[in-house]
Amino acid sequence: MTRREEYELLLERSRRFYETALMQISKGFYDLAAFSLEQALQLFLKACLLELGLDYPRVHSVRRLLELISEASGKEEPRKLLTRFSVELGALEDAYISSRYVPREYTAEEVQKLRWTVEEVIRIVRETACRGSQA
Repeated sequence: MTRREEYELLLERSRRFYETALMQISKGFYDLAAFSLEQALQLFLKACLLELGLDYPRVHSVRRLLELISEASGKEEPRKLLTRFSVELGALEDAYISSRYVPREYTAEEVQKLRWTVEEVIRIVRETACRGSQA
């Protein structure tokens, strides 16, 4: 698979996870929606790193991926998101871990806040660091 094909695959999977999250929210499957939102953001950020010419690390930390994007792009905006959304990004990482190991329930309000955070992080990263990424 070429770098471009992998980039496009990651963006498509990111979009699909986001759409899946919306369906899960509508059905009240909030734990699954939280996981899908984390996956949507993680895959978008990994695509962004590919766009910036880097191989993405095999990590699942959206916070680490934002740090790498900030370093690679020379832009501070992705790093500022770490402070602005510290609690929400931590909750997204917890959603990834808890989906596999420890059951956790989420409320509609929690998941809506996570959804808004994912949308905002993608928007800001797209506008400031990874202009070609259209997840």
